Parts: sequence; C-alpha cells; structure tokens
Amino acid sequence: MLSYAHGLSSLPLLGETIGENLRRTVEAHGDREALVVRSQGYRASWRELWNETTRLARALMAAGIQPGDRVGIWSPNRFEWVITQFATARMGAILVNINPAYKTAELQYVLQQSGARMLLLARRFRQSDYVGMLDEVRGNCPMLEQVVVLEDHWNALLDRASEVAEDALATREASLQFDDAINIQYTSGTTGFPKGATLSHHNILNNGFFIGRALRFTAHDRVCIPVPFYHCFGMVLGNLACTTHGACMVIPGEAFDATLTLETVAAERCTALYGVPSMFIAELALPDFSRFDLSSLRTGIMAGSPCPVEVMKRVQVEMHMTEVTICYGMTETSPVSTQSATDDPLAKRVGTVGRVHPHVEVKIVHPETGAIVARGEPGELCTRGYSVMLGYWNNEQATRDAVDEGRWMHTGDLATMDDEGYVNIVGRIKDMIIRGGENVYPREIEEYLYTHPGVQDAQVIGVPSERYGEEVMAWVIPRIGTTLTADDIIAFCKGRISTYKIPRYVKFVESYPMTVTGKVQKFRMREMAVAELGLEQAANMATA
Repeated sequence: MLSYAHGLSSLPLLGETIGENLRRTVEAHGDREALVVRSQGYRASWRELWNETTRLARALMAAGIQPGDRVGIWSPNRFEWVITQFATARMGAILVNINPAYKTAELQYVLQQSGARMLLLARRFRQSDYVGMLDEVRGNCPMLEQVVVLEDHWNALLDRASEVAEDALATREASLQFDDAINIQYTSGTTGFPKGATLSHHNILNNGFFIGRALRFTAHDRVCIPVPFYHCFGMVLGNLACTTHGACMVIPGEAFDATLTLETVAAERCTALYGVPSMFIAELALPDFSRFDLSSLRTGIMAGSPCPVEVMKRVQVEMHMTEVTICYGMTETSPVSTQSATDDPLAKRVGTVGRVHPHVEVKIVHPETGAIVARGEPGELCTRGYSVMLGYWNNEQATRDAVDEGRWMHTGDLATMDDEGYVNIVGRIKDMIIRGGENVYPREIEEYLYTHPGVQDAQVIGVPSERYGEEVMAWVIPRIGTTLTADDIIAFCKGRISTYKIPRYVKFVESYPMTVTGKVQKFRMREMAVAELGLEQAANMATA
C-alpha cells in the first residue's frame, strides 16, 4: 500500500461565507452565551455578538474600507479581536493578523507587504509599546491611512456605524463570494521575513466546521481558548470551530497563563481546552494543580508541535479530557489536515496525529524524487484540497515553491502513514539529524527521554560535528525538585536506544526559545548550542 489517503465524508462542504454561517448560528442559538472574555469582564450572547459585528462592519464601511482592502489587527486576545474577525468577513475586508510579539522591523514589513489601509491595535502588550513602535515606522507605510487604538478609539469607530444603513451592509454581504480572500496570516519563517498565507472564507470556515465536528461540539459546549487569535489555532480551531456549532468561546486572558487558564476552566465549567504541549506541561506542573475542579472537561485539542505520549496520558487522566484529540496542520492549509478522533484507540490518540480530515487528501513522498512512499516509510507530507491557501500574498514565486502544479502543498514535515491511514510526524526535513550516514529523527529520542521520571520536557537537535557531520544534543527541563546530570541522561539511554541516537551533549534549561504560539525554535537552539560549544568551525564545514 502507498502512503496516500482521502478523507471521505457524507457531509458536504459549506458553500457559504463566514457571515452567512454566523447568521444561521445566531438564528438557532440567539440567547445562548457566545463569547466570554474573563480578563475584560466581557460576556455576549449570539445575538449581541451579531449586533456588535454589524456595528463594526457598518463603521468600517463608513471609514471607506472596500471589499479586498486590508485591515490589520495588532492585539493580544481581547473581545475586540473577535468582533473584528467577523465584522471584516461580513463586509469583505481582508483581515491581516499581526503577531503580538512583533517589533518595529517586522511590523513595518507586514504593513508594507500587505498594503494595509487601516490598523487596529492595542495601546501596549507586556513590555511592548505598540503605539510608540507604530509611530517609528508609520512614515514608511504610505498606504496606512487610518489607525484605531482599541483603548482610545474603539467606541468612536463604532459610532460611525450610523453613517451607513443596514441595507447597505446587506447589499455588501450579498456581493461576497465564499472563495474571496478574507485573511492574511504571516508564517513565522526561520530565515528572512515571513510570507503572508492568504486564506478564503471557504478555507477557514470549512476547516473550523470539521474540527468542531471531530470534537463533537454542540451548543452546550464551552471551549477554553488560551491560544493566540492571531494564529490559526485561536481564530480557526478556536473561534470558527465554536461559531459553526454554536459552542461558547471562553477566553481566559490576553496571553497564556497556566493558573488563569485552569481557573477559567473551573469557573466557566468549560467542556473543552486547547493548547500546545508546552501549555499542558505548564498546567500539569502547577504546584497547586489539584485545587482546580476540571471535572467539566471532556475534550480539547493538543497541537502545534509533537505531543509527548506521557503528557497526553496525564491530560486524559488528570485533566479528565478523555476525548482529547491531536491535530496536525499548517497555516497554509487553513490549518488542519489530520486529526485524531475522540473514540480512537488510546495508542492511536497518543502515538499519531490521526487520520486525514474530511474532503482533504494527504500523501507522503520521497523528499528528493517526489514519489509516494510505501506505508510505514518516512517522507515529506503533502496536502491537497479545499484547505490549501489561495497563495502567498503578492509572492508568486514563494507560492510556486510551496504548492506544486497538482495543487499539493508541500509541508516540509517528515511523516509516516500506517496501514490504517494514521499519520505520525517524525520531524521536520530540516530538523532531521544525519549522523555518520544514519538518519536520526529527534521525535523518537524525545519520546524516549519523556519516560525518564526526572524529565519534565525534552527537545532534541543536531549540532555540527567534524567527525560525523552532526551529533545529537538534548535540551532537558528537569522536574521541579529533581537533580539530573548529563551522565544520568546518557546512562538512561545506553542499552535501550541505538548508540548513534544517544545524545552526545546534554543541556539543562528552564525553558526553550519559542514563538508566541508555543512552538519550540530549534533553529535558535542550534545557533545557541554552536556558540556555547565552540562548534563554529564544524558548523562552517557542515554548511559548506
């Protein structure tokens, strides 16, 4: 059997815009709670949410925003973000998600590259003065005409809704097509500036719908969303999975905080919880973890990076998330391509990223020849279907490099597919370690290190070696109160995993360099390790 699978479904794709779908949810569940943002004391029913998105959509029209115009939003998780997401979709603007962690150079690049006409932004977030940073670069962004600081100008902007009749908004909405571009999300590249993945109503609405269906969401579910809105995890897996099923969106705060998240789950009786593995690890590691009543939890999503088996088991048992699922995807595919089912066997739910999503195709190919590999053999995972982005904004070459003539999106991830169609991610093509001619997959070693009772988290990278080309290095976060040495880790591996997989170097840390979405930046770890270990010469040889 070849590593190819197609997601059959008796349910058709949704052939409607985000606004049309939201209207149906409001009609069905108008008085039920739709959005809770605890850090702002904000609560809204579906009807109230609809009315607020109507006001903002009309206000944006009054401000001269036309269909296809880009409207940027630079803010942590707030209710205004959700209102803006649906208002722009309803009146035809393209929402440009701006990473809350961006600094001036990145902000300027995104505003210029997207050609944003309007920017909605928070006054500040954490240590970042957003208004001050914008002042530094605004003169270099000639297309940016209007700036709305949420704390200062939000209500004044909404007041402009009276300048545009509701009929005018209805006419605008009726003119929109579900294949229209509706969102630009800048992917975090390891080198150079990010690329703007351009997504349509059809892309993200359907992905959100089928994610929610896999989780068995109904209007009785309450979903805790501590992941950032600027990323697909927040606005698609989170918001759109909820709105397409009438489930309530529950937002703990502006950014992830383990204690606040569990307090929110307990207080709001959430039935689902989202997070990347590092978030669940942090929650489970809280000294007072046992004080939180998490008995309302049923399901959720762990995604964004490889999910340690031992962590998944603890989430299922100690957090009551017996139906937790794992998703795999990328921004360019809206984002989810595979997902485990709530009733999958335990081994499949903790050891794979599930099977192909409905109406999506996946295949695993040889990275060099492009030929589909046999089941069980590693290769590059490719995705095709409704979920593949329209392209990178104003970057035809990058689009051609990523999406081939057959409309297959090349993910850059190494994966295997078993005989039942379950996919397992074994690493990134660029993360794969080649030691003395042997291919070493970091995920395999990480999973083994997680079984050490003193290891809270582990990440494995390759560092340059004059003798072998690359050597294995493990970065380890010890459990609180545990003392570990490199010799302990190496002794734990000897005789249990192949000699060439045993870490040559072990570094103990309290945290890893990460993106704002919680993805470990292994390229930064490699850079830091090369400098600390004095391996610059070997790195130059490896590069050459």
